[in-house]
Amino acid sequence: MKTFHGKIILAVLALLYAACLAPAFGQAADVPPPSYASRIDTAMAGVFEAREKDWRNGAVVYQVMVDRFAPSARLEQKRTLYPAPKVLNRWTDASRRGTYRTELNLWSHELEFWGGDLQSVSAKLDYLQALGVDVLYLNPIHLAYTNHKYDALDYLQVSPEFGTRADLQDLTEDLHRRGMKIVLDGVFNHMGRNAAIFQQAQADVSSPYRDWFYFGAQYAGGARGWVQAPNLPELNLENPAVRAHLYASPESVVQSYLLEGTDGWRLDVAPELGPRYLAELTAAAHGAKPGSLVVGEIPNYPMEWMGSVDGLISFTLRDIALNTVRGLIAAPTAAQMMERTVAEAGIEPSLKSWLMLDNHDNDRLATVLPDLLQRRVAQLLQFTLPGSPNLYYGSELGMTGGEDPQNRAPMRWDLVRDSNPNLQWTRKLVALHKQHRALRVGNFRLVNASQLLAFERYTDRVRDTVVVLVNPGKKAVTERVLIANSKLMNGSALTDLLDPTAQPLRVLASMVTVTLPAMSFRVLTPDVQAVGGYSMFKRVQ
Repeated sequence: MKTFHGKIILAVLALLYAACLAPAFGQAADVPPPSYASRIDTAMAGVFEAREKDWRNGAVVYQVMVDRFAPSARLEQKRTLYPAPKVLNRWTDASRRGTYRTELNLWSHELEFWGGDLQSVSAKLDYLQALGVDVLYLNPIHLAYTNHKYDALDYLQVSPEFGTRADLQDLTEDLHRRGMKIVLDGVFNHMGRNAAIFQQAQADVSSPYRDWFYFGAQYAGGARGWVQAPNLPELNLENPAVRAHLYASPESVVQSYLLEGTDGWRLDVAPELGPRYLAELTAAAHGAKPGSLVVGEIPNYPMEWMGSVDGLISFTLRDIALNTVRGLIAAPTAAQMMERTVAEAGIEPSLKSWLMLDNHDNDRLATVLPDLLQRRVAQLLQFTLPGSPNLYYGSELGMTGGEDPQNRAPMRWDLVRDSNPNLQWTRKLVALHKQHRALRVGNFRLVNASQLLAFERYTDRVRDTVVVLVNPGKKAVTERVLIANSKLMNGSALTDLLDPTAQPLRVLASMVTVTLPAMSFRVLTPDVQAVGGYSMFKRVQ
């Protein structure tokens, strides 16, 4: 009896001990946890929820050149804002390369306007919202002489052809009411030759602005210009007064616009500002508006620039994508390049970086890739790789355009119709990106393949998993690939997110066999639905 009682006591103690330990493993003594979390999930607890709360991660960004996006309703009242040698064109006029005006240090096409303004942009927000845009990015709007405004005269004023800071505030408030954000273009490496402070500094060696620029007989036009362009004198960022004006003080350019409601800055020619000043600017922006975005136009390899900015324009991923569909980079090599780029940049900055295929400085996508299948593969990668897809106005419609100024032609509103296949495809990709958590905030890893470009976006939940398989080659490919996701149950099915009629792929020993025709893809997700009340995923998160 003594032994029997001892066994009872030991059993009770064991139960009590297990009850005390159970919460440490995330479960009650008698109720299994809803997540069935593994040690890997436990380590990722809260990570993806935090990413989802940050608007900067995986946002759909839409780029607009204000003069070219939408015709102004008050064009007649604005005609005096375009005195000669400026020219105000009709919306239907073509955008053509002009002649170099030596007396102005400008090309004549830099002085051709189409009359768009901030109010006309506001009038088109319904279109952007219906498209699924999260962030409106505006090319420079500050006071400047040219149509592109990369030659600032005064950062603190909005160029009158575009409107006023009150108009900007109205646009910002309208966007915020719709749950959208706005990012401005900051051109802080250089100003314009016509800026009053530059003119004064050049004429008077005792000017307080003399040390804001670099003067000397060795420079074309007497001052150091960006890429030796006389119209774009560079700012002396080593001068504390310049940094205070640009970003360091509460009244500065960067901080004042953020304090008035804008949500972030895209920084022009960011590498020329250098890591130190980029980091200072980013810190100042975050101090003025916590959670604001600073994204740099950085074509360099991203690794060492991350930390100085929140994210960058992903030129590296763009180049890999475009040259893979052109056949210049083998698919497995492209996959390895992408993996290395994302890993060394870091997943958090990568999610905040903008995935761009074309913009105002590059030929439009439909011109770069006239082949429709190649273009669709490139766009698929844009919307499934880690980052924020960055659409250039009109490219969703299939607008073409070569070298500047052809790539900056007025928006083709006549192409905005439901029957436009380019618009249909873009809408499909935007919906895919926004509806799937892993594509917005998920991690990234390769799917092992010898002929395909294959990768996985994943979170701590198996139902979020998205597997992307791409054949960018000229011949059909059949191969067996390894998907290293421990939660993909043996025998489960992967269904196609873009083609519900496609035959599901069966997972066997963590592998699937797939056949892809030339220049095609599949975007897959696990079918976790219970059938007849049973699911093989019942005890995995």
